[in-house]
Amino acid sequence: MAADAPPPSERPIDRSLTEDELLFERFATVEERQRATALRVSDSWRVLRIMGEFVWGFDNLASIENGVSIFGSARTKPNDRYYQDAVEVARLLAEHRIPVITGGGPGIMEAGNRGAKEAGGESVGCNIELPFEQGNNPYLTKNLLFKFFFVRKTMFVKYATAFIVFPGGYGTMDELFEALTLIQTGKVKSFPVILFGRAYWEGMVEWLSRTVAGAGNIDAADLTLFHVTDDPEEAVRIVLDARARRA
Repeated sequence: MAADAPPPSERPIDRSLTEDELLFERFATVEERQRATALRVSDSWRVLRIMGEFVWGFDNLASIENGVSIFGSARTKPNDRYYQDAVEVARLLAEHRIPVITGGGPGIMEAGNRGAKEAGGESVGCNIELPFEQGNNPYLTKNLLFKFFFVRKTMFVKYATAFIVFPGGYGTMDELFEALTLIQTGKVKSFPVILFGRAYWEGMVEWLSRTVAGAGNIDAADLTLFHVTDDPEEAVRIVLDARARRA
């Protein structure tokens, strides 16, 4: 051990580091510390962090069964009709003892959590570290903060038996099309994907039908993988009917 290096037990602990990173801070020599630093930024260390986040997410959400994931824009305001519809959808789900899972932020996510919590239901937020935009909304009974988008999206699929997708932007589209791709390719069992807001989604649905299916890039049957509605009660009924068929 280097003469000027204090014993590991006497070194100050950097509380900003993870438990795994703290192990590396206890290396004795400068060379070992340099190797540890290199490992922290390597792909192999990144894999360990990803694995750890998966395990942490699974542990924290293990009690959630047969939830419904609600997606939509973080920019939707409380006076918007889609915010109000999302509150109502979540309220109806909670009345049927169905947990509601969202991204935990503002807008449609807040509306979903609000409807569930105000109805006495389970209201889960799977938030993401971002340099802008979203903190936690105040309507969560369980809150998780993820670093990796793909880990977070796995939680939305694993702990839900339906997706209800309100108007949104790139993030909402990402979550929508990943779900449709997983169902189309048989990577997950088929589950309801509900597009809420006919006026908002009709242009995309027409494009999928005319252009994408017309070019042979998806089958006509792929257009049946989702439902479109403007009615909160119909959205929840689709979820309940699918659950009854699985029973």
